[in-house]
Amino acid sequence: MGGDLDPDTGDQLVDTVTRYLAHGRDVRCVRLECALPTWIDSGDLSALLMVHRRADAGGCLLRLDNRPALLDRLLRQTGTLDLLTTLPDPDDDGAAGVPAT
Repeated sequence: MGGDLDPDTGDQLVDTVTRYLAHGRDVRCVRLECALPTWIDSGDLSALLMVHRRADAGGCLLRLDNRPALLDRLLRQTGTLDLLTTLPDPDDDGAAGVPAT
């Protein structure tokens, strides 16, 4: 993410990930660099949740790399931190997960 998300850029992010996954590539992980946003609101969270859904539907993991404290705070407040940051344990059958940093 190149900066703050707004309704237009949030939609663009979801569309870009959706198009990328639709090309039938052998994608195992969608990684978003999150260090640059200085503001995140419920619309931005909605875009991240939609990207998670699209990645999950495509059998991919979603990684939010270098999350700023404000993003982690929003994810904790909304109860979505584990959903968006926990990766499957490679030694398990997928039932448990490990926190992603």
